[in-house]
Formats: sequence, C-alpha cells, structure tokens
Amino acid sequence: MSREPASSIPLLKSKIQKSPVPVHIGVIMDGNGRWAKKQGLNRNEGHRKGAQVIDGLLETASDLGVRVISLYAFSTENWKRPATEISALFNLLDEFILSKLEKMKANSIRLKVSGNLKKIPKNSRQLVENAIIETEKNKKIVLNFCINYGSMDELERAVTLVIQRRVEKISAKKNPWDNSAIKNILKKVDYKEIHSALDTHDIPDVDLLIRTSGEMRLSNFMLLQSAYAELYFTDTLWPDFSDIHLMQAIEEFQKRNRKFGGIDE
Repeated sequence: MSREPASSIPLLKSKIQKSPVPVHIGVIMDGNGRWAKKQGLNRNEGHRKGAQVIDGLLETASDLGVRVISLYAFSTENWKRPATEISALFNLLDEFILSKLEKMKANSIRLKVSGNLKKIPKNSRQLVENAIIETEKNKKIVLNFCINYGSMDELERAVTLVIQRRVEKISAKKNPWDNSAIKNILKKVDYKEIHSALDTHDIPDVDLLIRTSGEMRLSNFMLLQSAYAELYFTDTLWPDFSDIHLMQAIEEFQKRNRKFGGIDE
C-alpha cells in the first residue's frame, strides 16, 4: 500500500481539534506477516518493517498531544509461534532499545513495559530494565511496550499481588495472626485495589484502541483498561501504517460521543 502524499498531512492536522485528543492510544500491531508475504519476503522482514513504523507514530502522537502509546509487541500466546520467529522478535526488541535509547532520552520519551518480563530472554530483559531506569524521568510521552503481555495473565498476577500485599501488611503487625487476620485477607476486593496492582497502574486507561490489518477482535489486549475505549479497526497492514493513518484514527475518535454509561445533557 502506498503512503499518502506529504501534502495531505497539513490538511489532516487542520481537521484535528485541540480537544478531545486521546490521552492513551493502544495499538494491536497486526499484519506484519501478511505484509511480508505480499512482498515476497519472510515473516521476520515484516516484523522488521513494522518496527520502523514506531518512530513516526510517536512523533506524530506527541505533536498532537497524546501522552501514552501502548504497543502490543508480544503476547502471552505468541510463544506458540516457531522458535526462529520468537528469537527474531526479541532480537528486534534488542536492536530497537540499543538504537533508540539515546533518542528517547533526548526527546523525553519514557519507556514503560507491561507484561511478565520474568519469562523473556535474559539479555532482552536486562536491556529493557536498563532503558526503563534511564528514561523514568522523561515526561513528554510514554511508550508502553506490552511484552509477554495478556490481560488474563495480568489479572491473575494482579489478584496474586493484592493477596500478597494483604499478607505482608498483616505480618508486619506486632501480633499479626489474631482473630481478625483471616477476615482482613478475605475482605472484599474492590476495583481500586486491583487497579493498583495492574501493570498499567501508573498510566491512564485506554481512550482509543487501534487494530490494523482488518481483524476485529481484542486478542486479550488491555481488556480492563479498554472498558470505555473507542475501537478503531483499519484494513491497513501494520508496516504500512503511517502518521496519516494515525491522524485519521484520531479524527474519527473526535467524532464519537463518549457518554461513559450516561446520557447526553
């Protein structure tokens, strides 16, 4: 798919209002393999081309006032893929961190990761954890990579963490295991407590969720955080997704009437 002419960009930008702009955009980056097949290339080249989209996406999003971009980079289900493809994906992640870290620091981009990093390759985990530390004070925009991420896994980990926190709180008391201890552990869990244990506890919920390549499903991506997100599906394959497509999605977002369960005044 050919890119839109650069002359279209100012026109599209002029159509986008200053408000409301989605604070948090989640993206299910789909279609790398299909793009590669159309080009007569192997799937890994599709992933490589897809990784090149991220720079432009961040720049345009930041210019428009978006404050968080969450990218579904590797799901808990992606371990079912061939070992060679998994290895290539993590090599791409390593390359991205090594090549973009200084640019992220210069452009005040904060790197965040959602997902269980304990299961990813050690070298990748170390690079990611180091980049998180080095960019933690950056404030212009958050790039949230969702790696070994799945909403159901996240919820399991969050509930486990809630229980662990309750046990630790009780154990810290002078007489920890009195008659009220079990009651305190088993007391009702509210969503605020669960939210505090989610991977995304420190960023806003998703306002706009984009999925590329024509598929119309959420695939276990930020199910809780997207409870009131506007959904935007496009046939564009991820490696072809440009700043033009992002602005079209935001323009569509601004046409929606978000009532959050209420009614129009």
